[in-house]
Amino acid sequence: MVNSLAVFCGSKSGVNPLFLSHANALGQMMAARNIKLVYGGGGVGLMGAIADSVMQNGGEVIGIIPELLMAWEQGHKSITELKVVPDMHVRKRMMYELCDAAVILPGGNGTLDELFEMLTWNTLKIHSKKIFLLNSDGYYNHLVAHISTMQQEGFLYENWQERLIVCDTPEAIFAFLDADNM
Repeated sequence: MVNSLAVFCGSKSGVNPLFLSHANALGQMMAARNIKLVYGGGGVGLMGAIADSVMQNGGEVIGIIPELLMAWEQGHKSITELKVVPDMHVRKRMMYELCDAAVILPGGNGTLDELFEMLTWNTLKIHSKKIFLLNSDGYYNHLVAHISTMQQEGFLYENWQERLIVCDTPEAIFAFLDADNM
């Protein structure tokens, strides 16, 4: 049963309007299912959009932001709870501990760092949480192809598709979760 989702995404919105649309839709669906959002605590970009969407639809949001990023990512002041932590490592660890599964939306270097750390911890059996990659408008097509190449070339210990579920829409994530919960 998934009661909380960690969402990793950009502190910018990107240029494709579908990214923002998917962040808003994901937030609405989470709130409708009483699934708590655990995210990076920012008030801008896709981070701010999903937090706003969950809050506007009556959901609960826990933001975790390092002191260093309070100004840069504009720590969100209108969420259920904002935890300010010393650094990125504490942020990521807390997010992993507070979630039942994770969703990766479009983002930049930090988003990829979070994705690969979560995948690595999953492979090492530090956790076994489902990880969903929201491939909005093919944003992660090249990354998915590269991960497949890593497997084909013998660098992965197991089938990556058992650890990372690629979905094209927020609805597909919940279809998977609903089927998995039955």
